[in-house]
Amino acid sequence: MGPIGMQEMVMIFIIILLLFGAKKLPELARGVGKSMGEFKKAREDFEREITTAEVETRTKEPDVKEPAGKEAHES
Repeated sequence: MGPIGMQEMVMIFIIILLLFGAKKLPELARGVGKSMGEFKKAREDFEREITTAEVETRTKEPDVKEPAGKEAHES
């Protein structure tokens, strides 16, 4: 399957126009636009959270713990 050409786009638009009517198209387009905006915002928030967590783990110093058996051998 290749990319969608101009003829296919026109045919899809005609089918949508017949299904929903001319009065509903602006409302439908507005809804799709809002959905895409929300999706983009959620994606950016997710990427920001992942980046922040990654930076925090890199800057956090690792905790060095003594082995449990070492204290028993010193007594």
